Amino acid sequence: MLIDRDNFHLFQPLLYQVATAALSPSDIAEPIRRMLRGQENCEVVLGEVTAIDTQKRQIGMGAETVTYDILVLAAGATRSYLGHDEWEQFAPSLKTLEDALAIRTRLLLCFERAETSRNPQEQARLMTVVVIGGGPSGVELAGSIAELVRHTLAKDFRRISPAATRIILLEAGSRILAEFPEALSRYAAQRLAGLGVEVRENCAVKAITAAAVQADGAEIPAGLMVWAAGVKASPLAQMLGVKTDKHGRIAAGSDLAVAGLSGVYALGDLACVEDTMGKPLPGLAQVAKQQGTYLGRSLAAKIETGATPMPFAFHDRGNVAIVGRHSAVVDFGTIQLRGFAAWLLWAVVHIWLLAGLQHRVLVAIQWAWRYVTYDRGARQIMPMPGADGSARP
Repeated sequence: MLIDRDNFHLFQPLLYQVATAALSPSDIAEPIRRMLRGQENCEVVLGEVTAIDTQKRQIGMGAETVTYDILVLAAGATRSYLGHDEWEQFAPSLKTLEDALAIRTRLLLCFERAETSRNPQEQARLMTVVVIGGGPSGVELAGSIAELVRHTLAKDFRRISPAATRIILLEAGSRILAEFPEALSRYAAQRLAGLGVEVRENCAVKAITAAAVQADGAEIPAGLMVWAAGVKASPLAQMLGVKTDKHGRIAAGSDLAVAGLSGVYALGDLACVEDTMGKPLPGLAQVAKQQGTYLGRSLAAKIETGATPMPFAFHDRGNVAIVGRHSAVVDFGTIQLRGFAAWLLWAVVHIWLLAGLQHRVLVAIQWAWRYVTYDRGARQIMPMPGADGSARP
């Protein structure tokens, strides 16, 4: 039985392209029932887990209860505002399709409002975007926004020039892409600067309001702020009643079993699993994917033959981040790539990892068209509650 509160599998690495009008939500979301239609022994349940009783081996979903023999928690991570949850209403994060659509709507509305404004200062504020967090998500989002405003939107307005938009990337640490080698992070900073993005390192955010960000002792008026600075494990981890780390993750052993709980396993961003050197594995999609494959096979073998599984071993396939048009950085450890070759590798890998052949074909065609024309067609402004509770953000 697979329980999920959404009826689709989401390919999160491309969420930023939905947020910047490059792709539509349906391009990166595949219905779960379609994915598992050939798995006759699998039941899909649309529901949200509200309680877990490990003594009775029961899962609560509101008024309904499900009994389990083996429980696997793979709910991933959610946003973390590092103790400032009040910032969420002003600076949305990018973890769900709803987040991506909210960011897209706020971004496009900034230009619509700037076009009709008669106040130069208000126009300048509306045409300032601040991305908080210099990890892969923040870097990719900032670069994609820069391309959107300088190419796609450049000729669509009459009273304003979207190409003059200020895009500011704030990083509290000493450099962006800190998990990459320094040479690659410096290359990424240079490429972003070439796109017109202001990269500010050693710049921690102190406060966020509806109209500005306070950082590095100064106030930055902005029309859109996006949070890409922190994540924490899904609240499901807390329901087990076991100790979690500072990121809310459950400690899991080399077989991904949760210590002290019979028949309970955890993987992905929800779990803290150490490598052979005693270092926690990074919160990457490739880690979760490998753990899912490992646990599925090991549980099947255990059920069928009683075999004891070999310890999970993570095989690093490299780390990658795209930095604007035809440019990316790739770290394979001993081998590092940058520029067009890295971008081409990024594109091939991400198309291949999309669920569903139709998504791979459609996304490849759209990327090819966008590369030639600079056009982005997913620019619908969707009504949704804003920071002040109004119908439009």
